[in-house]
Amino acid sequence: MKSLTKHKILNVPKRRMFINITKDVKEVVNESGVREGLVLVNAMHITASVFINDDESGLHSDYEKWLEKLAPEKPHSQYAHNGYEDNADAHMKRQIMGREVVVAITNGELDFGPWEQIFYGEFDGRRPKKYLIKVIGE
Repeated sequence: MKSLTKHKILNVPKRRMFINITKDVKEVVNESGVREGLVLVNAMHITASVFINDDESGLHSDYEKWLEKLAPEKPHSQYAHNGYEDNADAHMKRQIMGREVVVAITNGELDFGPWEQIFYGEFDGRRPKKYLIKVIGE
């Protein structure tokens, strides 16, 4: 069995962003030489998410609005977690969107459904952030 692990760094200039990382994941799968297997992609920060969905700006705007309704950023005083930080909402948004994804690799390619792409969702950015790509298989 083959395996390859890569840690990637993203510079996230905004507090909240959805960044398409599909190209990076495909490059690591190609580098691994795995033809049949799995790739795990996970956020290495407790205020970030990795998820699969469509790369459509309207959907991303809808996510932003929906998440803000579920876990509003302000007022910061509504959260017990907000002591020296103001990111309790980011922890909750991550919980909703999920930590990681696993995608099948078939014939050396990501085995996606129509329109599926992999995204890094950042909810407390404005600094470099890290995510992991781990490929295993034959």
